Amino acid sequence: QVQLVESGGGLAQPGGSLRLSCAASGFTCSSFAMSWSRQAPGEGLEWVSGIYSDGSDTYYADSVKGRFTIYRDNAKNTLYLQMNSMKPEETALYYCAKEPSAAPTTGWGEYDYWGQGTQVTVSS
Repeated sequence: QVQLVESGGGLAQPGGSLRLSCAASGFTCSSFAMSWSRQAPGEGLEWVSGIYSDGSDTYYADSVKGRFTIYRDNAKNTLYLQMNSMKPEETALYYCAKEPSAAPTTGWGEYDYWGQGTQVTVSS
């Protein structure tokens, strides 16, 4: 069975950093794109970043470009999101998701599996 488990969330100061992890199982990680999305309190789901199945191409929402880095270690079946220079408005529940093909898409409504999410709070 497919399983995605996020971790690494917590409290960060404005301008600080966190690294999120998503441990995957139940599928061949090297065959599928993956992504990170987030949902802030009272807001809808927002796509954040996507990565090609082998990590060769990455994509970012304009709001996080230059500050966030998505990468993966397929040998460890793990997806990461390094978040730097964090802002208070980025307080949200962060989700990783598996995509149905090798190429990533911002169409999160089509993702086939989601993790439970990890809470990120940015506050002083």
